[in-house]
Amino acid sequence: MSARRITRIARACGAALAFAAAPVPLGAQTADSARAAAATADSAHRMSLDDALNLAESRSEDIAIAQAGVSRAHGQEVKARSGYLPQISGSLSYTRTLKSIFQGFGAADTAGGPPSCSSFHPNPSLPVDQRLALLEQALGCAPSSGNLFSDFSSVGFGSANQYTLGLSLSQNLFSGGRVSAQVREAGAQRETAEIGLTTARAQLILQVTQAYYDAALSDRLLEIAVATLAQADTTLAQTQLAKNVGNQPEFDLLRAQVTRDNQVPVVIQRRSSRDLAYLRLKQALDLPLDEQVVLTTSLGDTGTAASSRLAALMAATPDTAASGRAPVREAEQTVTADRAAVTVARSQRIPTLTLSSQFGREAFPNSGFPDWSQFRSNWTVTGAIQVPIFTGGSIHGDEVIAEANLRESQARQRQARQLAALDTHDAVSQLQAAESQLAASEGTVEQAVKAYQIAEVRYREGISPQTELSDSRISLQQAQANRAQAARDLQVARVRVALLHDLPISTTAAPGAPNMQGAPQQPAQTLTVPPSMTVTPAQPVPGVQTNAVINPSGVTP
Repeated sequence: MSARRITRIARACGAALAFAAAPVPLGAQTADSARAAAATADSAHRMSLDDALNLAESRSEDIAIAQAGVSRAHGQEVKARSGYLPQISGSLSYTRTLKSIFQGFGAADTAGGPPSCSSFHPNPSLPVDQRLALLEQALGCAPSSGNLFSDFSSVGFGSANQYTLGLSLSQNLFSGGRVSAQVREAGAQRETAEIGLTTARAQLILQVTQAYYDAALSDRLLEIAVATLAQADTTLAQTQLAKNVGNQPEFDLLRAQVTRDNQVPVVIQRRSSRDLAYLRLKQALDLPLDEQVVLTTSLGDTGTAASSRLAALMAATPDTAASGRAPVREAEQTVTADRAAVTVARSQRIPTLTLSSQFGREAFPNSGFPDWSQFRSNWTVTGAIQVPIFTGGSIHGDEVIAEANLRESQARQRQARQLAALDTHDAVSQLQAAESQLAASEGTVEQAVKAYQIAEVRYREGISPQTELSDSRISLQQAQANRAQAARDLQVARVRVALLHDLPISTTAAPGAPNMQGAPQQPAQTLTVPPSMTVTPAQPVPGVQTNAVINPSGVTP
């Protein structure tokens, strides 16, 4: 055996002894922490993407608001249709008269008169002066049935009690088209409310899907960062051993130390981003923020992402026609409603014809409740024509307002069609870009893993410097992060295209970063904070972010 080989064996033995005596690296500590977290996760809430979607839909305030809007619009349509039907109402009333101008009329005055009405019997054979005296006395007689000289309280004059049973009917015979126009307007508003409900459901699905995959992406990036830190710890330990036996210079040891220390903030940042992504997912699902959640649906970069609900959604051919987008359909219904409103405004100039009827039974008992025989009938039928002669410009003002609203809604309809065509093209382009990125990253990770393994062997055998191993490690981490990001982008892009028919139009989207209506535009960012995690669940959900600058290692190669 040569002296050179003996020296190499001695150095290897010394390195093994030194490695055994070396302290546990931070990567190993992080692995222990990960195992402890996994043990804690056994008691956590395990949740698939389907579970998250079902839970979010059952707790969504936006869907509840949209459902209330549909019910309200349906009630308005029923109310508008009631104009075709007769309006019938009944009434029952009681009136007690405290003072009346008819009180005292025909009041009894028995002074010198007959004791009762029954004592008055006209006798034609009596002289004229006696018959006149009897007639004067009869004027003060108490009221009785059949007495021609009783008071008028039985027909309402001066009656203290009045009972009324009433029945009224009203029917529009001609309204100048106002009722039919109101029905069309209410129907268009109901259609708009139903479209809004489907839009709210589609937005919720996209929002929860993105929040779920953002959390899954943060898990994957943290896993990659921890694995990279463990590799840096291993390299540092090997370099330390080689330095101790004299195979490596102090410069390589310092470089390995700096590389490992630079990876520690990346792990901390990844963990912080992961916690923030989980908080946003819990917020979207209305879960307690301190509840432990474990995601069971994979991201798709290392396997197939299983979600039966989304798989069924994406199995159907997506409707990407711009004319069928929800905002375009809403704009069309708005035009229909405004056109009907113009008809309603103009119908105010046309005479209206109505037919009404009133039927009542009234009784005026002196005391207590009346008998049915005491009720008297009163029945009227009225036909009325109403013609506006002078309204001070009110009708003209209503017409001007309605016509202006119609012109505005027609302009918005044309604008919605143009924006829908652009947004649809952008969504399809983003899906194609996401598919291309994922396909391009398929072999990159495997090649990066092989390259790192070769570089590790070369460095361990002393063939290559430590910089080559560090570059290979950074390339591997970048390839893994790129594939995870591409898998997340593809999942979100597929869901967005599948829901495109019911989603609102993105009016602030920039090339490569489409987002939903009202969402803030996002600049390019490093992978340290994934761009998908900068959108809160309370905001409209952005689309696919594909122009992020990825530098997962945190250091310049």
